[in-house]
Amino acid sequence: MNSSQVRYLIVGAGIHGLSTAWQLARRLRATGKGEGSDILVIDKSGIGAGASGVACGVIRNNYFQPAMRELMAHSVDVWESDPEAFAYHSVGYLQVAPEAMRADVEQIYKEQRAIGYESELVTGDKDCNRYLLDLFSDWKAEGITAVLHEKRGGYANNVASLKGLAAKAEAEGVRIRSGVRVTGVTVEGGAVTSVRTDSGDIRCEQLVVAVGPWVRDIWSMLGLPDRVTVAGPDGTVHTEAPMWEYWALQEGTLEVDPKEFTLNSGTLPPVVHVDSDEPLLDDTDGSLVTDQMWGIYYKPDFSFGGVQGGASPIRVAKAAADVEVDPYGTQSPEFVVGEDFVRMWTSALAHCHRRFEGCGMQYRREPSGGIGAFTPDSFPVFDRFRQNAYVIADSNHGYKMIGIGELVAKELLDERQSLLEPFRFDRYASGRLHPVSHSPFPWS
Repeated sequence: MNSSQVRYLIVGAGIHGLSTAWQLARRLRATGKGEGSDILVIDKSGIGAGASGVACGVIRNNYFQPAMRELMAHSVDVWESDPEAFAYHSVGYLQVAPEAMRADVEQIYKEQRAIGYESELVTGDKDCNRYLLDLFSDWKAEGITAVLHEKRGGYANNVASLKGLAAKAEAEGVRIRSGVRVTGVTVEGGAVTSVRTDSGDIRCEQLVVAVGPWVRDIWSMLGLPDRVTVAGPDGTVHTEAPMWEYWALQEGTLEVDPKEFTLNSGTLPPVVHVDSDEPLLDDTDGSLVTDQMWGIYYKPDFSFGGVQGGASPIRVAKAAADVEVDPYGTQSPEFVVGEDFVRMWTSALAHCHRRFEGCGMQYRREPSGGIGAFTPDSFPVFDRFRQNAYVIADSNHGYKMIGIGELVAKELLDERQSLLEPFRFDRYASGRLHPVSHSPFPWS
């Protein structure tokens, strides 16, 4: 079989494309229905050139939505299956929250326990403060009444994990071709028959779209609607809701020795996520940064040589059709973090820990960030369109969801997966939306 005709064509060599290729190849071989050489992955740039390659790498199951929580428990299982290949560090995940989010956090804990996902809950300001001081002797943030400590989860090195996935896929016989740009899709008889690229047409039996923030473009090539009907749980109906909306991601690195950010025991800390409704003051001059709910996350990262993390993304004030996705990530002239993020994030770190006071000048001033394509409810869509085009639209939840590949691989072989049912496209018209928490993050 040559590259101009293939059974399974996967567009995108990020976390979803590579994990789907690897798992599909394994499944084909195990069931006797094919082999890895039946699969071709193409990417216009290369492995990890998109959102997966700029991800902070946090792995968590901290979701208010039951369907997301079950999906992430499955993904954590996959991360844990080969930590070395995936450059995965199982340090856990610590959510720190104010009274306004306490009920949400308690609900998350209750439902984590229901699915056997190990975590510890602490509530009340005194008990929370004591727990945090037992972890970090320099803890200083006030107004915390809920702490949820997930014992699983952690973080992975983005580029190293993608190389590990690519190696697993290629070991199964999957072909990966870089520098191939999709320019169109041919649909005949209601099904995709070929994909047009700048290297020629590729005929395929099944198409998998796993392109992160570029999903808008291939969605359009498939002739799918840029506006949809969304029925709300309160009975309201929005008939012209944009299918895609872009948010700019806010992440960066504080250039301090990561060995200095440890627990009191001297061991690596969990990934820390703090939401707060306390006024946030500038760490340099004491001026007000914000008096609204704010949130940050952070972790020591030896591959990045510092403490890395981020804050809530910022909605891009443009219609999706007008957003220039390319050049992406650090090469973008428009969507990299600015001084507002640096001020907010470093001040928030100082708000939480004495060790970060006065460290704003140690922020690594290099381009960072990217953009994500969000769906109408900010949660993923995993579904089949045009009979044989499977779209993985992760709504910027992507990198941590390494387990999606296994579930999609099974669906490609007509084994419908219950974990993916809550993420079908028809939930918008039917009103089967995911519940919304009080978090300042659109994906929580």
